[in-house]
Amino acid sequence: MLPILFRDEHLVAIDKPAGLLVHRTALDAHERRFALQMLRDQLGCHVYAIHRLDRGTSGVLLFALSSEVARMMSRMFEQRRVDKRYLAVVRGHPPLQGEIDHPLRRCFGDDEADGEAATPTAQQAITRYRQLATIELPYAVDPYPRSRYALLELTPLSGRRHQLRRHLKHIAHPIIGDTTYGKSAHNRLFRSRLGCQRMLLACTELRFAHPVSGLPLTVVAPLAGEFLRLVERLQWAATLPPEWLPAGVATADG
Repeated sequence: MLPILFRDEHLVAIDKPAGLLVHRTALDAHERRFALQMLRDQLGCHVYAIHRLDRGTSGVLLFALSSEVARMMSRMFEQRRVDKRYLAVVRGHPPLQGEIDHPLRRCFGDDEADGEAATPTAQQAITRYRQLATIELPYAVDPYPRSRYALLELTPLSGRRHQLRRHLKHIAHPIIGDTTYGKSAHNRLFRSRLGCQRMLLACTELRFAHPVSGLPLTVVAPLAGEFLRLVERLQWAATLPPEWLPAGVATADG
């Protein structure tokens, strides 16, 4: 059963687990589990995917319960009327905050072999980031005797495929666990030393006006599983908004 974060007669939002595809794709013909099909079976009705999350990304995934509402929400995403917040663990210590304004060419889907662009025309892509916490671990990686990592809040102002992953690579702070755009040595360290097998990117929050009622709506997916355990182990939980954590986890206000 997929965790339901919000549901009314027009929309349903789930907390997508890492490793689950949103819908069927020719790039992974052997996969038999998809969020779209699972949610349809779970609710017993038609659902319409509005946006995407990469296979390795967890968090808020929004569906419509009618084609009309799906079109309305799709326009809102295209017009940048949906505020999206992500959490990521990256290599190195980026500046405290910044904006990545770097056009991106349209690329292949989740299972692309090398991340190369599929089309020559680049589209505008902007991502804002804010550093929440940093750490230096006593593990040697490549020529360095210690390794540095940071916890970032990411706000994409556009919706290009793999935008966050490609933008963080562009500024030399790739997301940990990203096997396409990341650094294999750091990914191995997190797997072997910290027991974390997934890509450390999660959509924690969506904010928008409800397409039918017009009322403000915020949908939050608290951290869970490996990502939550890592945040607690590195003592980063207190830097996060309380609503991004499950009940009982220590937060900045206690």
